[in-house]
Amino acid sequence: MIRKAFKLLLNTVPRPLLIRLSYVAKPLLLLSLKGNKYTDPIDGRSFSKFLPYGYEQQRENVLSPSTLSLERHRLLWLYLKDHTDFFTAPHNVLHFAPEQAFYSRFRKLKNLDYTTTDLNSPLADVKADICNLPFEDNSFDFILCNHVLEHIPDDVKAMQELYRILQPGGTAILQIPQDLQREKTFEDDSITDAKERAKIFGQYDHVRVYGRDYFDRLRNIGFKVEEVDLTATMDPGLVEKFRLAKGEIIPVARK
Repeated sequence: MIRKAFKLLLNTVPRPLLIRLSYVAKPLLLLSLKGNKYTDPIDGRSFSKFLPYGYEQQRENVLSPSTLSLERHRLLWLYLKDHTDFFTAPHNVLHFAPEQAFYSRFRKLKNLDYTTTDLNSPLADVKADICNLPFEDNSFDFILCNHVLEHIPDDVKAMQELYRILQPGGTAILQIPQDLQREKTFEDDSITDAKERAKIFGQYDHVRVYGRDYFDRLRNIGFKVEEVDLTATMDPGLVEKFRLAKGEIIPVARK
């Protein structure tokens, strides 16, 4: 009954409100999903199953009941933990649109000089437009900007700003919803109906569907881009246990 009620919320309630409601529902939800089949690597908690999530199309068994992380969040966490010194070395970090799964954990890391930014998020230290950032050149050695660029009409300007504020030798992880079967990115400003946009772009407020040319778009700005397929190097059993999206590419951009 609890899972059915929460699934109804997932289908009808906007994600920001859902996150606030989750604080009330989470204790009962965690109890109802107790098990050890799937594990959220962010907090190490295990469950009999994860929750469904999606706008136009529901993806089953993808939303962690404890951290509310999705596939992309867990993939990024594993990459940062196992393939970078993000959690151990000093870093000057800028985090765009900070995700709930990460925010409090990153804020507590004593090795990070951690700044958050967004145009509207209450979690943002600095309210700013990604196309006109109030930071000096070469300000940050680590930038996290995940599932943001697909919302930005002038993504080239946003990419230029990200490149400008990244220190030489720095790293920017710039995840986006990706359709790797699509060679070219698709955009069409003539589609204005919210339902139609959600159907075509995945969400009503997305302005494009990125294809494989996304990585070259970043390279054209000046970034050196590594296309990291972390799941290709992992035990398939762990990919399933952590409920990752097999074949999802992490765009690791360096200056």
